[in-house]
Amino acid sequence: MSTGARSGPAALRGLTTRYRRQAPGEPRAVGYLYILPALAVFGVFLLWPLGQTAWLSLLHWDGLTAATWAGADNYRALLTDPELRAPFAHAAVLLLFYAVLPVALGLLLTAALTRFRIRGMTFFRTVLFLPQVLAMVVVGVAWRSILAPDGLLNDTLRALGLDGLARSWLGDETWALPAVGAIGTWVETGLCLVLFLAGAQRIPRELYEAARIDGAGPVREFFTVTLPGLRAETAVALTLTLVAGLRNFDLIYITTSGGPGNATSVPAYEVYRRAFETGEVGSASAMGITLTAVIFALTMVVTRLVEGRAR
Repeated sequence: MSTGARSGPAALRGLTTRYRRQAPGEPRAVGYLYILPALAVFGVFLLWPLGQTAWLSLLHWDGLTAATWAGADNYRALLTDPELRAPFAHAAVLLLFYAVLPVALGLLLTAALTRFRIRGMTFFRTVLFLPQVLAMVVVGVAWRSILAPDGLLNDTLRALGLDGLARSWLGDETWALPAVGAIGTWVETGLCLVLFLAGAQRIPRELYEAARIDGAGPVREFFTVTLPGLRAETAVALTLTLVAGLRNFDLIYITTSGGPGNATSVPAYEVYRRAFETGEVGSASAMGITLTAVIFALTMVVTRLVEGRAR
């Protein structure tokens, strides 16, 4: 009788211990079954094409005739050929317009809108976010018309007596890349502003009141309250705008087609041109893989920097 009494609690404790060691909910194998369809789609439509592209980057192939082994020649050419390095240099310049300026403008506008009450905030936010709703093809066609030699911008400059500033903005080797970048700034600023305004609503108003009681002006209030409170939103905005700047294709294709010369050629457009126009599929694949690696690396750097500062 005493043995049964002792074995009963011991058995109960054993069952309780085994139960606690198991994860709550469904078994892990069932969880994998839930995500298996998504993993299958991800593998078929992303990983498999990426692997095929990596394989093609190791070949000399024009898309029609038999391919020959190239090894690392296509990647080596990216480092030694100025014509292949130029698109990456142009993309680095565009990142200033696509990422740095929109994030900076979005933060400044958010700081102003959180400090001063402005009527029609919803309308203001909608107008600034409108470029994100429009298709990039529509944006490119509209801005190509505005920046044409006889377009709205030059007509306005001439009407103001500034004829010397009028020029073919998209046909000038000096101004074509900044002109395309300015379009990117116009497109991405609204996205950054909406993200920052949404994040600013989570910042306790008491922090602003305490800063103002301590005598903080607008600049100090921005750096001590607004900017730290928008750390996560800044990381998201930087990631989205960096990716948008690096994979920029449709805007370049519509506005300049990489010209004049190759003044506005960027990696995504160069991949298309080499693969479908000049028949350099191996070189295009190598450039595509390199672009993917650059995007991944920059995204990781932004994430690590934000997480490191948050700690």
